Amino acid sequence: MSRRNQPHEIVERALELSRADGCMVIASEQSTANLRWARNALTTNGVTRGRTVTVIATVDGAEGTASGVVSRSAVTAGELEPLVRAAEAAAREAGPAEDAQPLVTGVPHSPDFTAAPAETSSSVFDVFAPALGESFAGARAAGRELYGFARHEVSSHYLGTSAGLRLRHDQPTGTLELNAKSPDGVRSAWAGRSTRDFTDVDPQALDSELARRLAWAERKIELPAGRYETLLPPTAVADLLVYQLWSAAARDAAEGRTVFSKTGGGTRVGEKLSPLPLTLRSDPRAAGLECAPFVLTASSGDDASVFDNGLPLGPVDWIRDGVLEHLVTTRHTAGLTDLPVTPGVDNLILDAGGTRSMEEMVAATERGLLLTSLWYIREVDPASLLLTGLTRDGVYLVENGEVVGEVNNFRFNESPVSLLSRVTEAGRTEPTLPREWGDYFTRAAAPALRVPDFNMSSVSRGV
Repeated sequence: MSRRNQPHEIVERALELSRADGCMVIASEQSTANLRWARNALTTNGVTRGRTVTVIATVDGAEGTASGVVSRSAVTAGELEPLVRAAEAAAREAGPAEDAQPLVTGVPHSPDFTAAPAETSSSVFDVFAPALGESFAGARAAGRELYGFARHEVSSHYLGTSAGLRLRHDQPTGTLELNAKSPDGVRSAWAGRSTRDFTDVDPQALDSELARRLAWAERKIELPAGRYETLLPPTAVADLLVYQLWSAAARDAAEGRTVFSKTGGGTRVGEKLSPLPLTLRSDPRAAGLECAPFVLTASSGDDASVFDNGLPLGPVDWIRDGVLEHLVTTRHTAGLTDLPVTPGVDNLILDAGGTRSMEEMVAATERGLLLTSLWYIREVDPASLLLTGLTRDGVYLVENGEVVGEVNNFRFNESPVSLLSRVTEAGRTEPTLPREWGDYFTRAAAPALRVPDFNMSSVSRGV
C-alpha cells in the first residue's frame, strides 16, 4: 500500500477536497482469515482484504443543516474526489436533517491515527488449527462428523472531521461455529464461540460437549406444544437481549411505539422489569469484549446519528438491579425525550450475580427443557416486543436432574421483556456467541436463565 493510499491519508485528502460546510470521513480497512471444514476435513481457507470509505457532507441552509452520505469500496486517493462530490450533491438535494447537531469537538486525537492498519493472517489459527485436526481424528474414530467454520477479522476504522477530530479504533472479531452430526444426518448438535484471537478457543472441548449431546439424542421423545420450564443457554439469552437492545430507541418509546412506552405517555425508564437483580449493561472497555469507545456510524436513525460521530462512549447500565435505567439516545433524541445522551455500544453483558454452571442448573431441574440455540427470530408485535422463532440443533428433556433424551423442535412466541419479569434463576455470566445475530453482533456475555413457563407455541418438524 503506497503512502498516499494509507487510510489516514485517504481521510486527510477527502477532508481537503471537501467544499461543504462540514465533512466527516470514515476509512475502514478489513482483513479476514477463515477456515471451513466438512466431514472431519478442511475444505477451504484463505485471507481477504478490503476497504470502505464513507464521506458525510453537511450543508447549512436557511431552514437548517442537511447531510449527505456516500460509501464506496476499494477507494484509492485518486478516486476520492468523485466520492466527495457525490456526498456533497446528496446533501444539497436532501432536506434539512432532523438530527442535525454541531459536529463533535474536543476529543483528544488517537495517538496511532497515522499508523498503518492492523491486519490478521492465517497465523491466527496456529494453535487452533492443530487442535481442530485432533478433533477431526477423534470424531472420525467415534463415528461422528464435524462441520463448521472459523473466521477472524481485524478492522481498522479511521475517523476524521472538519471539526478537527482524528480518531482510530482497531477491532478484532473472531467467531467459531462447530456442528457435529451422526453419519446418517439424523442427529445434530451445535456450539459457537466468540473470540478476539482464537487463543481461548478449545475445539476438542467443544467436540466433547457435542459428542455428549449426540448421545442424548439417541433417545427420541415427542412432546406437544405448551409452556415448559426451560433452561435458556447463554447464546439464546444473548440473541433475545440483543434484539431487545435494538428495540430500545428512546424516541420510539416516547412516541408510544414500543414495549418501553409508558401507558399515558413517556417511557418506562425507572420501572422495575425483573424481580431478580439483573443488570444489562454495555462497556466499550469490558475485558475480552472491547469495542469502539466513540460513536462510529454511517447512517442516521432514531438510535444513531451521523452528527454524533466521534462522541465518546463509556459504560452504561440499560437495566440495573432489575430496573430500566436507560434507553438508546442520540444527542437529538435525548433532547426530544428529556433523557440523557446514551448512544448504543457494540457489546452487551447480562449479569445477575449467579454462580451456577449450566450443568448445575440442569442437576437442579425436576422436569424441564434444555435448549441449544434459537434461530429465525422475527418480531411479531413491537408493542410487547413479542418475538417468534425456532429451536435448533437439540432440545433435550431433563427429568430429576438428568437429561433423558432429545425432544422435537418447537416454534416459540416470547417477549424478552416479559421473560425478564418471569425468570426465576440466572446462572453465571460467560462470554457467548449469539447464534442468530452472530453476523452483526458478536461481543456478548450472558448467563443461562431458568424460565418457568417458556411458550413453545407449536411443534416444528424442521431441524
